Amino acid sequence: MIKLEIRKNAYFDSVTLMRISKDIKSVVGIDEALVGMGTDLNREIALNIGLYTVEFDAVGANDFFLAVRCDDIAAWENAQKRVEKLLNQKAETKESAYYPFSLEGAVKIESGLNMALISVPGKFACDVAQSCLERDINVLLFSDNVTIEEERKLKEYAAERELLMMGPDCGTAIINNVPLAFANVVKKGDIGIVAASGTGTQEVSSIIDQLGGGVSQVLGTGGRDLKLEIGGIMMKMGLDALKNDFATKVIVLISKPPAKQIATEILNLAKNADKPVVVSFIGGDRQEIEAMGLVAAVSLEDAAHKAIALSKGEPIKDYINFEIGDKNAEELAKEIAEKFAPSQRYVRGLYTGGTLCDEAMKLINGASIGHTFIDFGDDEFTCGRPHPMIDPSLRAERVIIEGRDETCAIIMVDCVIGCGSHENPAADLAAAIKAAKADAEANGRYLCVIAAVCGTENDPQCLSKTRAQLRDAGAVVMPSNAQAARFALRIIDSL
Repeated sequence: MIKLEIRKNAYFDSVTLMRISKDIKSVVGIDEALVGMGTDLNREIALNIGLYTVEFDAVGANDFFLAVRCDDIAAWENAQKRVEKLLNQKAETKESAYYPFSLEGAVKIESGLNMALISVPGKFACDVAQSCLERDINVLLFSDNVTIEEERKLKEYAAERELLMMGPDCGTAIINNVPLAFANVVKKGDIGIVAASGTGTQEVSSIIDQLGGGVSQVLGTGGRDLKLEIGGIMMKMGLDALKNDFATKVIVLISKPPAKQIATEILNLAKNADKPVVVSFIGGDRQEIEAMGLVAAVSLEDAAHKAIALSKGEPIKDYINFEIGDKNAEELAKEIAEKFAPSQRYVRGLYTGGTLCDEAMKLINGASIGHTFIDFGDDEFTCGRPHPMIDPSLRAERVIIEGRDETCAIIMVDCVIGCGSHENPAADLAAAIKAAKADAEANGRYLCVIAAVCGTENDPQCLSKTRAQLRDAGAVVMPSNAQAARFALRIIDSL
């Protein structure tokens, strides 16, 4: 039976509800459960997992709901009691410590505050950020679903006062060796990063750490900063800050595909930095970058390798190698290609990181129009839900769904670890990989899953342990997102 409880106008944060959903699934007699706010996305998820009933028509975006598929009324009542207990525990935890109810209260407690990390629903985010800037507090705005008009207004206001306005939808920064939002535990060093990209920054900074280097400062801008409507306001400020930072020897600039005009403006500023600058603009013009005396990167991984070389005073060259060796990669690709059924031709890229998704699409671009890539961190997937790096379950479910497609040969996935991410994002993903591969085998097909982990050995989840989990689940684990994409291409070319 399917049972539904609705609490009108009762708000609970999405991370709390995500954790409660997982807990309720373990209650005896419960086959499936979803606890959430009544957003369009959560209603769609309820439909997809078989929990939607006509009563859902009464659920609005501001309503809390509990939906379960259970064996009997006793199981339903136990689920309700469990939800109530967990919600009360959350309330009691909040009461046990003092949390200021306003910005004014926080400033009274700590008058020297100069940095705010804001994560509130998008419709409130602009006002909160503006209040911080008016008090000369730098801002990292994690919130998404903020209008581009609001973003420009905030950044222009911040720039006039020489304050950082990182965001909206800024996922990563490391200021004075302190990680903010999603960031990895990386060594301190002489490479500074300014990035209109969250997971792109994490990929570059993590590989820098893996190669023995470190970062001075990592400044995020938000993914839309290099759009024509914004004009690169924060990247220009960040670049200027690193140009004048004595601890920064090499500068790396990262962005998703930028507006042509804004990219040119940034490059013109970078060429006068008096420091080597590595540019990783996905889809950027390599000739234009190099004509200005800057170093163009062919991938995020390549940007890290070139930054390290410049830091050490070594020659730079494109890093397009396979860690396992080119010959071994070719042989393994052919071995995998021979296992596919005739119907299997296409790649499905299922990503929690937007820039990693963009990079993979660019590297595989033109191979076939049948390949599909999805960024589960896009605004349409995060409205009313935690970011997929916090709650990886939605992406894990999609791995199983795509694996059932008889045309799907390869599923590409990222797994981003570090501060702010799920305590073990590989767990749900590994279970989904096992299930998808087993289902394909039962239906006479072979499913290849290629995974890349973004992180460091000192991250809470640990790079080597995370890789081992995915490898044990049957995934081909590559050292970087770029190597994963190039390896997928090798397999496609072998078909």
